[in-house]
Amino acid sequence: MSYTKWTRQQMAQRIADDIPDGAVVNIGIGMPEMVANCLPPEKEILLHSENGILGMGPRPEPGQEDGDLINAGKQPVTLLQGGCFFDHSTSFSMMRGGHIDIAILGAFQVAENGDIANWSTGKPDAIPAVGGAMDLAVGAKRVFVMMEHLTKNGQSKIVSQCSYPLTGLGCVTRVYTDLAVLDVTPQGFSVVEMVEGLSLEELERLSGVTLHA
Repeated sequence: MSYTKWTRQQMAQRIADDIPDGAVVNIGIGMPEMVANCLPPEKEILLHSENGILGMGPRPEPGQEDGDLINAGKQPVTLLQGGCFFDHSTSFSMMRGGHIDIAILGAFQVAENGDIANWSTGKPDAIPAVGGAMDLAVGAKRVFVMMEHLTKNGQSKIVSQCSYPLTGLGCVTRVYTDLAVLDVTPQGFSVVEMVEGLSLEELERLSGVTLHA
């Protein structure tokens, strides 16, 4: 069976295409940051960053970076017309108060009941990095996860039950990987889309969990 994985750029574009016009969206640290550069200009989407930005734009052109204008991952960004800044307490009040329509997070594991683990692998030498993920997981109306389908060792990040410390319970709405787009349903993972050439049987074998078409 021959198939080609989606690139991170393709994954980011796929997520951007699913974000509705008028949505307030938090972009998580890491891979999700790429989504900001893929949003279509015809949509009015307000990007929120937990360090206190609303109306965040894409990465600046080389040489145009402003050291005082960064996202939560300390990467340079731009500010769209009408954008604003505020303190952490206001930012987290927005996150916890249900004012974020979609949070896009990275993850180490997502369970078939929607649990997410994304802040620590639990290893003694691991550096915990929870940030605002716990607040977003429970506060956002929908949670999208962007991650590779398999670890470097070939283990599935799609699991029946998370083995890493949990970030949030039953909060994930949809998962975007380099192999597939999966919805979290009461019955488990439902396949929305797969890379060309990959069968449901092979995706299920790689995932190690039951998948529904």
